[in-house]
Amino acid sequence: MRYLPHSEADRAAMLKTIGVAAVDDLYCDVPRAAYNTEAFGDLPNQLGEMEVEQRLNAMAARNITAGSVPSFLGAGAYRHHVPAAVDYLIQRGEFLTSYTPYQPEISQGTLQYLFEFQTQVALLTGMEVANASMYDGATSCAEAACMATRVTRRKSVILSGGLHPHYKAVTETLMRTLGLEYETLGPDPLGVEDLSGRIDKTTACVIVQNPDFFGRPRDLTALAATCHEAGALLVVAVAEPVSLGLMASPGEMGADIVVAEGHALGSGTSFGGPGVGLFATRDKYLRQMPGRLCGETVDEDGKRGYVLTLSTREQHIRREKATSNICTNSGLIALAFTIHMTMLGEEGFTRLARVNHANAVLLADKLAAVPGVTVVNRTFFNEFSLKLSKPAAEVVEALAAKGVLGGVPVSRFLPTYEELADLLLVTATETNTEAQMEAFAAALKEVLS
Repeated sequence: MRYLPHSEADRAAMLKTIGVAAVDDLYCDVPRAAYNTEAFGDLPNQLGEMEVEQRLNAMAARNITAGSVPSFLGAGAYRHHVPAAVDYLIQRGEFLTSYTPYQPEISQGTLQYLFEFQTQVALLTGMEVANASMYDGATSCAEAACMATRVTRRKSVILSGGLHPHYKAVTETLMRTLGLEYETLGPDPLGVEDLSGRIDKTTACVIVQNPDFFGRPRDLTALAATCHEAGALLVVAVAEPVSLGLMASPGEMGADIVVAEGHALGSGTSFGGPGVGLFATRDKYLRQMPGRLCGETVDEDGKRGYVLTLSTREQHIRREKATSNICTNSGLIALAFTIHMTMLGEEGFTRLARVNHANAVLLADKLAAVPGVTVVNRTFFNEFSLKLSKPAAEVVEALAAKGVLGGVPVSRFLPTYEELADLLLVTATETNTEAQMEAFAAALKEVLS
């Protein structure tokens, strides 16, 4: 079963037309030292489609999928129930218009759902305007830091110790590339860091996560006031979008820019991706917002229609003057997010958040009764930290052997901090039953005994 459209005669004719004798002649400018004519390690030679599929399936079967066993994984990738209708609706022809919606007359499906997506994100975050999505939460965070430096005309950014390590890493990379300054605080599992005391006249923004990487929700009102008094912006990152159904929105607490990862709604965890970055801000900062913005208008007949209103790359003509060089959005995942949120509605979304919190409280109570376990968080949404009597990385491996995905060890993200080796991040969502929680507690008791 080979799908190679060109025959040997076709290839010979093509080579003759361009004036070379063989395919290798096309690479004559590549230094001979860069060639590798030997086999690539243990990689097999070419196989048929069925054989490749069988091998890949066998490799995939070695993984324990989150849906096949009790799973309490989180740390930025949260498993929620996605209605079957979402997968069906994202494949509808009305949405399968051109990739880049520059021609509104043939892209109304794409433009309309992006407009609805923007509306939903603005409502969730408590902000006035949102863009048409970004690659993921980490990318959104980095772009927010850059935007803050443009708005304030300052070059220094403060990164909270409660910010997800992936968000930190991406932001730091972009800061270094652009010659900007940043201060990254160390991990803060106990919530003792002093962000307000670090703000000065050089600070462009402070970036915090809520709930933070260790699961703690925070009231950011006072921090927002301190930022504004100093002429700085407050950027709030949200890794678990369902938390916005129960907690006060970042906008209510005074945030200037809100970024989030939205793939938990509408998409499966899929080993961590793909994601969809949410990005929202105040209307007065609209012109500094990265990405693109869809707007509502009317056509020549007075009928409602949608257009691409703003693109920060100036339609890609003046790239050197663009506020951001991000040129696309996560359209498919944004569509799934929009459909899922529409199906839930405001009441359903709030109820979903309440169920998540109730399940987390129930799980925390069950695990706290296990000898060798201490619940670190006094408050949490659906994720919290456990302090174990053994290294968390060893514990999760032992739990997996017993058929339980019992959380994510902090050391997986922060391996250089030996003092955090006994911390385990545990999440409960609406997908977890009480029976699964009891199985987790029983398995954890055995592993720690």
